[in-house]
Amino acid sequence: MSRNVIGIVMNGVTGRMGYRQHLVRSLLAIREQGGLPLGDGTVIWPEPILVGRSAHKLKELADRHGLEHWTTDLGEALAHPLAQIYFDAQVTQAREQAIRTAIAAGKHIYTEKPTAESLDAALELARLASAAGVCNGAVQDKLFLPGLLKLKRLIDSGFFGRILSVRGEFGYWVFEGDWQSAQRPSWNYRAEDGGGMILDMFPHWRYVLDGLFGEVRSVYAHTATHIPERVDEQGHGYAATADDAAYGFFELEGGITAQINSSWAVRVDRDELVEFQVDGTEGSAVAGLRNCRVQHRSQTPKPVWNPDLAVTEPFRDQWQQVPDNGAFDNGFKVQWELFLKHVVTGSAYHLDLLEGARGVQLAELGLRSAREGRRLDVPALELR
Repeated sequence: MSRNVIGIVMNGVTGRMGYRQHLVRSLLAIREQGGLPLGDGTVIWPEPILVGRSAHKLKELADRHGLEHWTTDLGEALAHPLAQIYFDAQVTQAREQAIRTAIAAGKHIYTEKPTAESLDAALELARLASAAGVCNGAVQDKLFLPGLLKLKRLIDSGFFGRILSVRGEFGYWVFEGDWQSAQRPSWNYRAEDGGGMILDMFPHWRYVLDGLFGEVRSVYAHTATHIPERVDEQGHGYAATADDAAYGFFELEGGITAQINSSWAVRVDRDELVEFQVDGTEGSAVAGLRNCRVQHRSQTPKPVWNPDLAVTEPFRDQWQQVPDNGAFDNGFKVQWELFLKHVVTGSAYHLDLLEGARGVQLAELGLRSAREGRRLDVPALELR
């Protein structure tokens, strides 16, 4: 079996997401399984080339995982003889220029979201990649989660009949950083550093809604900064200038309505940190990261509103779990495998930078909707 070594310049891998999901649970996991087989006797072998600002952190990561290649110089990394793909998991503000540099160097592009801070910049990156003829992709990991894959299976089977509405709840309590350390970096709560709930999560909701239910046609959003002061990693207090919660209402093609609440200032009273309830004429489902439960029309009980009596029906027990019916791999790893095959074999791949720009578009319109207090249409996007 021959090995096709693909060098991947990984920028931002010292951060939580870049390290845990993309390096360890995706590319190193592919190596641990012996590479990615193509079915013709060859395997794709990802070779990480780590790049970042801290030589100490990069060397420590390389030594920990037995990796040979790391540098603090992006130009040097892109010039490496093995380098074919550039991957970006940096803070959003640093992403656009780095991707531009990688496109100019002729590298294929794979990036975390949001792909840029503005729609104009995100579209320009998509145009530059298209003009350069390089493969390009934006991370859309939630489409590959077991819970949403089960939900997609239900949709494709016609289980819901006509889908009426989608209701999403996402979030958890992020500690302020004083008496307990915060679970998220402090830049997430500073608008001047590219932080904010809408910019972080609306790109996710765009591809989830588009990919499962129908294209988003309009948005109305309300934002809040519920926790106005926080404490950073050095123990210094700072003003939270970005939204830490966003409440969105979306109209989808086909008349479907969607409501999604996103908050870092909410305590969890649900089975998973994100859940989507889908209601249709023939049945309903509640899907989270891993699980999905359903209630068919024929098994729907008949509740009666009576506030004078205690509830006697065990509503949660009236739903059925959707079986796995197969093995589910890490969602980030699955998408990496699809993108690597796209680069090597030219296989079909549509989760590109234009799709990433659609996510930025919804975030930009959501922020504008919150400022202006009105519903906004979501125009179609094209590369022109």
